This record gives sequence, structure tokens and C-alpha cells, in this order.
Amino acid sequence: MDAKILIESFADFARSKNVDRPTMIRILEDVFRAMIRKKFESDENFDVTINADKGDLEIFRIREIVDDNSEDIWDFDKISFSEARKIEPDFEIGEEVYEKIELEEFGRRAVQMARQTLIQRIKDLEKDILYNKYEEQVGEIVSAEVYQILGREILLMDAEGNELILPKGEQIPKDRFRKGDTVKAIVHRVDMMNGNPKIILSRTSPVFLERLFENEVPEVYDGLITIVKIVREPGERAKVAVESYDDRIDPVGACVGMKGSRIHAVVRELQNENIDVINFTDNLELYVTRALSPAKVSSITVNKETKRISVFLKPDQVSLAIGKGGFNIKLASKLVDYEIDVFRELNEYEEEDVDLIEFSDEIEGWIIDELKKTGLDTAKSVLTLGKEDLLRRTELEEETIDEIFRILRQEFEQ
Repeated sequence: MDAKILIESFADFARSKNVDRPTMIRILEDVFRAMIRKKFESDENFDVTINADKGDLEIFRIREIVDDNSEDIWDFDKISFSEARKIEPDFEIGEEVYEKIELEEFGRRAVQMARQTLIQRIKDLEKDILYNKYEEQVGEIVSAEVYQILGREILLMDAEGNELILPKGEQIPKDRFRKGDTVKAIVHRVDMMNGNPKIILSRTSPVFLERLFENEVPEVYDGLITIVKIVREPGERAKVAVESYDDRIDPVGACVGMKGSRIHAVVRELQNENIDVINFTDNLELYVTRALSPAKVSSITVNKETKRISVFLKPDQVSLAIGKGGFNIKLASKLVDYEIDVFRELNEYEEEDVDLIEFSDEIEGWIIDELKKTGLDTAKSVLTLGKEDLLRRTELEEETIDEIFRILRQEFEQ
């Protein structure tokens, strides 16, 4: 393999990867100078000229002519007068000899090693380009095509043929992809694994939802509406707190759009995830009330020291506040950054009810806590709910629930 082929093959690759000319020349020069050092011990007195466009390479060895009896005659940058005269009979002591070195003089093995070095540098450069490209896109939406579905992850291919990874944990539970499908996700992070860039995507990150809003709501993209915080239970429910510094703009209305036109596009991309858009406010009690929507709150007690909030609601509002699978209250707690405890507001008849804590000698504490998590804090609230609803709302076993009902009913029978 001659220099022309080496240079042209590298130049073609570099141009295909949009490598700038100075970087291309630097890498080529590094490879050839490594060959020179291996053969001549030093490259300090060598001039390497590369024309990547034409595939030309010129290597000149530069040495100063010294007297044959000079003490410096063995220096790497010196040549004896007699040796210089063999190259050109007109040379004189003190002049410099420019001796052209052909690639073949390095030997076949050296050229092969140079080729391997160049290939490795090409691969390293490709990895660096890929890493830097996606490192700059972390937090941005990309589209890629599914080319392989594995148990723990989906492998995707971008437009340039680079492999991207969508792990199972970063997929929305309702996601169902087939080979050839186009997938939208954000670049979650870029890792280096054994020198190879690993691009991890995510569809569950709150940032993905934020970018979708930016795509669908011009006011968010332009900064007229600010997304203060997003909390998600991917595929189930999300809460988005927004605010606008322009009184003329209704941030919630702008995000939802006419007849829900804007938010519907986001909901479809997230596999019909329910999205609550609420106005952010510094008034904590009002913020909690909005966060628990669609439930209507009767009263609120805030304990800033323990960062807990007690919310009282009418009986018919408790299930709305908790939401399917407890997602509504869980997300509301994350949104306001307080633990929220839900309590039923008792009417005159219910005042005869008995608090569950009164049964702590018969019912284990963790079971009472499990019931309270679903908004059930009295004996009658549990009995009114019924066995089937209790099985669905809690993680309690059927035998345990039967025993709870037996103990509670016995109280009222007495």
C-alpha cells in the first residue's frame, strides 16, 4: 500500500464524517511521524508535507553538513561532508542537506503498522465524533428507527446508522414497538463503555414531556410560558406546573389549546398518559388545592417542620384525590414537595364512627397505615368501601381484608 492510497482512504472517511481539514492533516502527520521516530529515533529534523486532496506525501530529512572528523558527526541532525558529497557533489560544510525519504524505505512491515495505526485513529475519531454529537444533544428529542427488539432493551438506528439504546426502564409501560417503527425519545445520557460511546434514550423522563410541550406550544418554546416542574408516572398520569410573566397569557389555556388540540398531540405520544396542567403559585395551600385536581378540597393544614400536609375532603372527593392506583395523590405530593395525608370530612352521622387507630391492639400498625394511604381513616369508611374496592386499592391479601372486616363489624354489632 502506497502513501496515496493511505491518504485518500482516510481523507474520504474524514470528509464523510465532516472532519475539518486541520484535524485530518494533524492525524495523518501524527501517523507518519510515528513511523519516522521508529526508524530514525527522532522526527525533529524531518519535514512532513501532506496534500490530502491529491493524496500527496513528501518527507524530507534535514541534516547539517559537518567535517568528517567533527565530534557532532553522530548527531541525528548531522551528516558527514563525505556522505553529503555522495548526494550532491557541490555541497559544502555548514550547508543543509534536504534528503527525500520515500515511504518504501520504511519497509513493508512499517507501512502495514502505519496502516493499522491509521485505521485505529479513524475508529477513535469516529467514536469521538459520535460521543460529542450526542453529548451536545442530551435532553433533546431525537427520532430513530427500531431495528432490533431485545428483552431488556430496544436497539434503534439513527439516520447515519449509529446505534441508540432505549432500555426497558426508560420505556413507557404501554409502549409496543415493532421493527421499522420510528420512535421519539430524548437523549438521556451518553456513557463510555470500554472506549465505545453508548447512547441511552428515554421516554419516561420528565424532560421528554417538557420537550413535547415545547414542540406543541409556541409560547413555551419562546419562553413566554415557563414550565416550573413536571412529575410523571409514565403512561398513567403527569402533572405540569406552568406560569406566565405576561398577564395577557393564560398558561394553562395556551398549553391545552383550543378544544385540547395542543395537549392531545402530547397525550397520544405518551400512550394516552393523563396530563394535568396547573397554574403555579407561591401560595402553598392554593398550590396543593390545584395539585389535587380534580378533587375539591374542603380544608388544609400545613406542618412546615415535618413537611406534611393534611387535606380534608368530603367523602365523595376522597377517591378523586387519591386517583386510580394512588397516582393523583402521589404526584401531587411530588409536585408540591410535601407529603400529603388525605382525611375524610365527617358529617353528623359519621361522628359516631371510630378511628382506625383505636383498633391498633387487634389490627397491625402497617395494615392501618396501608388503609390510611388510600384515605381510609375510620372503621365505617373501610366498611362502606367494600371488599372488592379494598382489594383493588391496596396490596392487602384477601384473608387479611376478611379479618379486618370481621373486627370492624364486631365493633358496631356491640
